[in-house]
Amino acid sequence: MKKTIFYLLLAIFFVTLTSFSVHKFYMGIYQINYAPEKKMLQITARIFVDDLDKALEKKYNKKLHLGTQTELPAEMVLLKKYLAEKLSIKVNGKYSTMNFLSKELEGDVLVCYLSIDGINKINSLETFNSILIDWNLEQQNITHFTILGEKQSFLFTESSTKHMLKF
Repeated sequence: MKKTIFYLLLAIFFVTLTSFSVHKFYMGIYQINYAPEKKMLQITARIFVDDLDKALEKKYNKKLHLGTQTELPAEMVLLKKYLAEKLSIKVNGKYSTMNFLSKELEGDVLVCYLSIDGINKINSLETFNSILIDWNLEQQNITHFTILGEKQSFLFTESSTKHMLKF
């Protein structure tokens, strides 16, 4: 009887401890702003660098060190290639080329700055975002749009990787 009570209490103790464990969340935050005076879309991507490293390692079979002292120029090439493949924008029905401007590390988040130039007018904006979703199906990419004074947000997930805005 004492053993049964002991094992029951041990089981309750174990369940209690594991129910309060930290669960990692997989979230990227993106901002897409239209600056009509500059005729450009300004794009900021905030991605957990450890998740990005793991996704690129899986895809390209190479160990990466983005944002660190040991980062190699070839790693930047892979990052740009990955971003171009997983993040695309159609302006007025036409694919637009994104320019990778720079990146910086803020704690454990890699912040990437991109732009699309030569946009005189926006009637529609179709965004495709599957960054890190190929690596982890729990990944969610929230994107905040500020276009022509209108603010909207959209959550990109494994089941929803495209979003269309019309103006």
